[in-house]
Amino acid sequence: MKIYVGNLSYDVTEDEIRQEFMAFGKVDSVSLITDRYSGRPKGFAFVEMPSVSEGQAAIAALNGKTIKDRAIAVNPARPRTEDRGGSYGGGRKSGGFGGRGSRGGRF
Repeated sequence: MKIYVGNLSYDVTEDEIRQEFMAFGKVDSVSLITDRYSGRPKGFAFVEMPSVSEGQAAIAALNGKTIKDRAIAVNPARPRTEDRGGSYGGGRKSGGFGGRGSRGGRF
């Protein structure tokens, strides 16, 4: 079972998250999400537990628990969607560098 853990303190480590979840069963993995450019934590993580019942017990017990002065949010992870909400430029064909019509160019 994949579990979303949000509202994490930026100082929390993967080991600290693992310890919290191990109280409820086996933990396959912990992925603390970081910014790809700065390397700083983004304040959320994903935990994978092989047993659904142990995962549900962890969710029930840990949701709202305070860790490092922050009440964490713990929920079943939702599957990723294919459409991630656009890309650079927002799909517009004008504006920006070299866009048609941005400087009165001919079509």
